[in-house]
Amino acid sequence: MHYRQYGRTGRSISRFSLGLMRCLDSAAQLEAVIAAAWQLGINHFETAQSYGPSEAYLATALRSLQLPRDQVVITTKILPDRDPQQMVDAVLRSRDRLGIDRIDCLALHGLNQPEHLQQAIAALPVLQALQADGVFQHLGFSSHGDRELILQAIATDAFDFVSLHYYLLFQRHAPVIEAAAARNLGIFIISPVDKGGLLHQPSQQLIADCHPFSPLALNYRFLLSDRRITTLSFGAAKPEELAVLQDFVDADQPLSPEETDAIARLEQVRQQRLGTDYCQQCYACLPCPEAINIPEVLRLRNLAIAHDMQAYGQYRYRMFENAGHWFPGQRGSRCTDCGDCLPRCPHHLPIADLVRDADQRLAGAPRRRLWGD
Repeated sequence: MHYRQYGRTGRSISRFSLGLMRCLDSAAQLEAVIAAAWQLGINHFETAQSYGPSEAYLATALRSLQLPRDQVVITTKILPDRDPQQMVDAVLRSRDRLGIDRIDCLALHGLNQPEHLQQAIAALPVLQALQADGVFQHLGFSSHGDRELILQAIATDAFDFVSLHYYLLFQRHAPVIEAAAARNLGIFIISPVDKGGLLHQPSQQLIADCHPFSPLALNYRFLLSDRRITTLSFGAAKPEELAVLQDFVDADQPLSPEETDAIARLEQVRQQRLGTDYCQQCYACLPCPEAINIPEVLRLRNLAIAHDMQAYGQYRYRMFENAGHWFPGQRGSRCTDCGDCLPRCPHHLPIADLVRDADQRLAGAPRRRLWGD
């Protein structure tokens, strides 16, 4: 396993981190997954106060496995709150549940809306007092919000690391990666396989489009080859699920010409297959009076049509109107043909027709959502 410095935290962490939100059945289950991850070389374990008994299970595993505390990096997350004292109490509860003297990395979980960032800024004095008292060492945040909000959070210079979505098939946050690296923040990529496109169960079309590489391998290589990115999340429910990482623990060399060509071809085939309906994700269509997340709706449509990623498109699309600020926006069926977006689109897309088409292709019954996905 290769390791990198986690930005200005100064900590050396593995290129893959173990996210614990799927290890909730029992303490024994989590311990078995932790043991397998440690054997693979993973030394960064990420949990959250919102992940049910995860913190307590992790405490049990650390005691049972007797992992060297100075080599293990533990991140836990708390939700922002209007009352800074509630956040202080949450930090102390997490530390006690984890059974450790000091939390290595504390993240504010889900700075997804402007009010969340405002709450975080208001709480900084009391959080920094806890930090000075040694309750936690480094402060960061995770966000499922828009690019501008994440950039605003980074610009406060109050954080040491950031956790965010960024993948081969979702590069909207490339400027965020650049801004975070410029301030020497640790960069943690959330759920690169699942949210990155259900790449553990790709469509036959996507497999063909990525040939001679697998979609999962091409996405991992795209991320691992970027020296600005510190670590990628991997959520395992069973020890054997970690086996897929064996081929990638040291695969962070620069992209080969063949890999670069394969990545470029993906964009080319999307343009060819969608033709004049191709949404290029400029976001100029927003805001929508009906709060439809037009760019994301059309991104999912792009992928469903170009790469037959129907399962992924349905999985994500069904979260609209069901996941609150973790996945904001109304479905395409809410379109009223107001026409506000049309003059803003530089490519003159028939947006109302396309968002309704996406709804017909992708809408369905909602599925259960895990915390903070």
